[in-house]
Amino acid sequence: MTFVYEAFALVLVANLAAGMLRVLRGPRAADRMLAAQMLGTTGVALLLVLAQLQDMPALRDVALVFALLALLAVMVFVRRVGGRSRDDVAR
Repeated sequence: MTFVYEAFALVLVANLAAGMLRVLRGPRAADRMLAAQMLGTTGVALLLVLAQLQDMPALRDVALVFALLALLAVMVFVRRVGGRSRDDVAR
C-alpha cells in the first residue's frame, strides 16, 4: 500500500510543478490566482498523503491550516480585483 501512496505523492509533486509554471507564465492575474489555488489544493493533498504515508497526524493539522489560508487568499484577491474591469485584470 505504501507504493500507492508514494506514486500518488509523485503525481502530486508533478502537479505542483505544472501549477508553478502556470503561476509564472499566466497571462492574466486571474489565471495566476487560479493556479495558486491549484497549488494550495495540491499542497493540502500532498500533506494528507504524507501524513498517511509517514504516520504523522500533525501533518493533517498543517494541511487544514493551508486550506484556510488558501480561502483567505481568494477572499483578498476577489476584494482587491473584484471592482475592476476585465481589461485591468489582464495587467
